[in-house]
Amino acid sequence: MTVRPHTVRQWLETREESLSPFAARSRSSRGRVRPEPSSPLRTDFQRDRDRIIHSKSFRRLKHKTQVFIAPLGDHFVTRLTHTLEVAQVARTISRALNLNEDLSEAIALGHDLGHTPFGHAGEEALAGLVPGGFRHSEQSLRVAGVLEHEGRGLNLTWETLDGIARHSKEREGLEVSAAGDPGTLEGCVCRLADSVAYINHDIDDAIRAGMIAVGDLPEGAVSALGRTHGQRLDTLITDIVVYSWSARGERGEPPRVGMSEEALQAANELRDFLFERVYCSADALAQAERAKETVRRLYAHMLDHPEALPEAPFSRGDDTWRRAADYIAGMTDGFALRLAAELDLLPARFGP
Repeated sequence: MTVRPHTVRQWLETREESLSPFAARSRSSRGRVRPEPSSPLRTDFQRDRDRIIHSKSFRRLKHKTQVFIAPLGDHFVTRLTHTLEVAQVARTISRALNLNEDLSEAIALGHDLGHTPFGHAGEEALAGLVPGGFRHSEQSLRVAGVLEHEGRGLNLTWETLDGIARHSKEREGLEVSAAGDPGTLEGCVCRLADSVAYINHDIDDAIRAGMIAVGDLPEGAVSALGRTHGQRLDTLITDIVVYSWSARGERGEPPRVGMSEEALQAANELRDFLFERVYCSADALAQAERAKETVRRLYAHMLDHPEALPEAPFSRGDDTWRRAADYIAGMTDGFALRLAAELDLLPARFGP
């Protein structure tokens, strides 16, 4: 029997027909900016996933901060481990809801490709400097669409790019809002998976850093979701699956992806607790301000000395501010600190 490689992809695409009627299907993708021949072995969403994993910007995530800036401990969450946790949560939910697991994984793995060094402190600093503001979700789209592969971008599908661009939530709450929803249910899953992941691992990191103790967590949220990391994850993921069961297309109801009111209230209570006791604590704010000042000084230096920016043929037509923002956003925490020190730009007493 002669086996032709392209039949593997066709078999995978045929298998997708058993997914929920509301699931995205690679065969029906809205396509790529630059059309290209299909892979003989992988669906288009699987190719997106692989391109993201093999990109330089994905590898740099291992040295970018999630919450604690340039942490010394080996077990603190980095932007890369956060991304992997989001992908795991998204895959679990998508599999249970019979959605396209490959698309959910691709979106999850790519959602933070454009995140700055120093976590949201770096993002906030650039937002106050760059004309028109700066959002890491938009920068992730720019990384995937333009900056990777020497200006050619990763040429991802529309569905993956849409999920990456629309993954961010507002600070006020975790629910998927009516405005700015992702165009696929898989994108909605990833938006929630991002929140589920960071709430739980940020609690662990804060305990590890000695900022809070388990007993400090709001009792109402703990009673509803669980006292341990695993219990909270399991409760939230299970709640999302049960609440979103209509997404499987078996009830004849419009699909929805979200949480029950009880779980949503408990998750937001934990989130508010993290803002009060961790993200906005005096020590965290002081550390964040030093990080912001580092970004501000690097950005000002790049504007004054554009010759210090890397030469990239594909960016020669861009404004200096655009090139500076791209360069700084792509830095890891350690690279930004080393460069600032070499240029004598490092604020005094950087670090905890």
